Amino acid sequence: MIKEFKEFISRGNVMDLAVGVIIGSAFTAIVKSLVANLINPLIGIFLGKIDLSNLVLSVGDAHFKYGLFLNSVINFLIIAFVVFLLVKAINKAMPKKEEEPEVPAHASAEESLEKIVQMLEDQKQK
Repeated sequence: MIKEFKEFISRGNVMDLAVGVIIGSAFTAIVKSLVANLINPLIGIFLGKIDLSNLVLSVGDAHFKYGLFLNSVINFLIIAFVVFLLVKAINKAMPKKEEEPEVPAHASAEESLEKIVQMLEDQKQK
């Protein structure tokens, strides 16, 4: 069981996934900082409030913190846009694969037998 675990964990896919998760976490921290320190104050100029996370709608005893939701939406949009740009750049940098010629469909058994019979008949005539 330990041997199987070592084989599993040392596969390239698992290591690539781990690196992706770690880099994604670090990138998320950068985007959160960007939103909290640059974008929210910019939006706050137009709304009159600097911190969107404090926006709350209160109905009775219920408090709806829609400002936190807006921060999450902004974070998502920034991350999605940056990932889009990265994928676009990588696709542009990678060489395009040449299209492989279409492989003709395999002949049916009857067609193959007919060809063999025809070849045998041609040999008999020679």
